[in-house]
Parts: sequence; C-alpha cells; structure tokens
Amino acid sequence: MKSPVYFVAVQESEEIPLVQKKLARLLEQSRVLEHLSSKDSAVIKLHFGESGNTGYVRPEYVRVLSDAIGSKGATSVLSDTNTLYRGRRVNSADHEKLALEHGFTPEISGGAVVVPDETNKDNCLSIPVKGKFIKNASVLKLYKQADAFISVGHFKGHMMTGFGGALKNIGMGCASREGKLAQHSGVSPIVYIKKCTGCAACEKVCPVDAISIVEKKSVIDKKTCIGCASCIAACEYGAMDVNWGSGASTMVEKMVEYAKAVMDGMKKTAYINFALKITAECDCMAKDDPRITQDVGIFASGDPVSLDQATYDVVFKKAGNKDVFKIAHPSCDSQKQLAYAEKLGLGTRAYELIEV
Repeated sequence: MKSPVYFVAVQESEEIPLVQKKLARLLEQSRVLEHLSSKDSAVIKLHFGESGNTGYVRPEYVRVLSDAIGSKGATSVLSDTNTLYRGRRVNSADHEKLALEHGFTPEISGGAVVVPDETNKDNCLSIPVKGKFIKNASVLKLYKQADAFISVGHFKGHMMTGFGGALKNIGMGCASREGKLAQHSGVSPIVYIKKCTGCAACEKVCPVDAISIVEKKSVIDKKTCIGCASCIAACEYGAMDVNWGSGASTMVEKMVEYAKAVMDGMKKTAYINFALKITAECDCMAKDDPRITQDVGIFASGDPVSLDQATYDVVFKKAGNKDVFKIAHPSCDSQKQLAYAEKLGLGTRAYELIEV
C-alpha cells in the first residue's frame, strides 16, 4: 500500500512570505497535524545549523509550523541534540545561544529552544533494540516523552549516508552523544599521504586528540579515533576520507536502528522535508555550503520512509535525472537507509505524490 506524500514546489527566487504561505497550504492539505489535540505537547526536531552555515531550515518557516500547532491548542518547543565534533553545538548552553543567533527566537520561530543537557543523565533514556548492531539505544528523553513528535529536516547530502532527510534527523539527531558514538564506532578515517599538506586543520578539530602531525603529514591513532568524521569535513585538500572497509557501511544501518528506537511507540508523528538550498554536506559544516542543484520544494507525510524516498526521487528528476548525491559522495549508497528502514517496518518506499 502506498503512503501519501504531499509536495509544494518552491523556487530559489521566491520571497520568504510566499514560501510561508505555501508551507501553510501544505500543512493544511496534507493534514499531517490533524492528530494533535488541545493541551498536547509537541517537540519539533530540527537542526539549528553550525556557526557559519546557512543551509538549515529558516526560522520563519518553522514559525508557520509552530503557529499551526498552536491553532490546535497544543504547545511546542524546538529541539536538537549536541554533537560529537568540536564546534558551537557541542554543549547545550552554546548550542542554544547559537540557535538564537540564527533566528530561532520565540518572536521569529514561534517556539522556545530546548537542547537537553545530557551531562544530567536524567535527560537520557536507554531503549532496548533488537537490532543487528544496536542492543540498547541511548536517546534524549525529551523526544520520547512529548505527546507529539515532528521531524523537520533539511534534505541535503551527507558524506556517510549519501543524503540526510527524515531518517537521519531522527536516528542520528535524537541520539545522545553516547548514541552518536555508538553509530560512528568502527568508522575510522584514512589519510591520503600524497594529498596531505600537514596544515593541521584535522588535528585542530579532532575532539579526542587522535590526530598528530608527523613529518608534515597527518597520522590517526585508530585506537583513540571515535569516527566522528570531523577531520574529513575540515580537510580542504581531500586528504581525509572514510575507510569504507572498516565499518562505515554499517553506520547507516545503525542509524536506522536508532530511528526505530525513537519511533517505536510514538502515536502522534509528522515528517517534513525542506528540499531547499540542497548542499553536498550536512548543516554541521561551519561554512556557507553552495547548492549542488536547484531548489525543489517542501514535502510532508506521516511516513518517514516514503517521505525520504519521494524527496530523493523528485530531486533526482529536477536535477535532470542526475543523482547529485552520488556525484558528491560516490562511495555512498544513499538508498541503503531506505531499504533497511522499510525492512524494519518504519514505513514503505512506495508512495503517492500529491502536489498542492
């Protein structure tokens, strides 16, 4: 049986008020929020963007969603989790401050920002998982305790998963730092010596000091490395890459198993993808990453698997039947996450696309 996926087209040249109107129409016609009722508490899971990044979903668009939730008599907060890598999102205080700087204030986005402090273990929850890789998933309790969970994802490329959409926003995005580490474990970057200039950019960003410069070349201590891939993102010379033979291929499945842990038992959910400013890398990049294809639009569904599949397919078609994510990350099989998610019962890849 096909899942309905609703879609509204958006062009890069369109002003914010027009996109807001289109999003409001999408929410109304898709009815993805119809299950909300008075006094429900909803958590909107999104990415506030790393410092210097501009690809994240605009707070003005989030305001439309916050207002729609409020019209149901429900309340909402905006939330994300802290990162493994060094940056301004590594702890809750700095993360929340950065979110406000990016415009996620109650006045602009319509909701308060909450980044749970996982140094307080009461904010974390261990969920048993009967997965191939994950036996207990460590997630932030906020996402499981809310009456409703709404995923707002920026659809873009990713160096390990091919693309990031709803499944990544949930599986990796709702995990504690312990959970993120569990998903990255086994992923050890490699150094292409001929490309390495010894600039030490990788050494500076490594959160566990696993990299040193020896004879003007980067050397990784694989016993210390946590596989966060910060060094790959920092290298401007292509000297760092994922070692796909040492666990990177299983990271996608670990991520999906985490998504299942988060989603199991949730009764009130909605999933929205913004295929706007589609970039090669995720919003964790501390830079203004350029577009790799034209803006496409906004998608909404009650099925995260159908949502990601439909978003991918429409981006592919709008790009002239080119897989822009495969071009950006030739070693990645971006469809693997969708196939595994369908296998685990998180949704179906079969969908009916409804343009509003």
